[in-house]
Amino acid sequence: MSVQAIAGVSPTLESRIMTEFPSIGATTLGRLIGQLLDSVPAKICGVKLSYLIFGLPLAPLGLLLFLLNRLGSRYILTNRSVQIWSTMGSQRTSSVDLNDIASVELDELPGQSFFRAADIRLKAASGQTVMVLSGVADAGAFQNAIRGAVQSRRLVQSSLATMNARK
Repeated sequence: MSVQAIAGVSPTLESRIMTEFPSIGATTLGRLIGQLLDSVPAKICGVKLSYLIFGLPLAPLGLLLFLLNRLGSRYILTNRSVQIWSTMGSQRTSSVDLNDIASVELDELPGQSFFRAADIRLKAASGQTVMVLSGVADAGAFQNAIRGAVQSRRLVQSSLATMNARK
């Protein structure tokens, strides 16, 4: 076991910070359901009219999409990278090093607002999108966590470079 100056911070080990699963808003059909449920702004006794019209007939389809999304992929933020893992096979399908991320942007597609979800775009310094995390529920919190991890990683790298220069 190595001694750590700050608990949980290690220059050599990769540690999981946060895990998110895509919402129903990650799929085209899910976004269509979200658009339908947000389509009629009128309310009856405080309940949106579109919920009464479309809610019950679409509930089984929404449940099926929810279960299929849980079997698809998950997004993992570590102290070194952002990763996409397949849930069933437990295999990493994609990864981006935190040092390669210059900006983290939210892109809310039509229909995702109903699910309080958005796509998160990770961009390199060149402006090229290096990874898209589709339909992340509570995307603002995950975006802030990624930004914090990117900033922390840069500070750790800078501190290590300073310490190595002193040797």
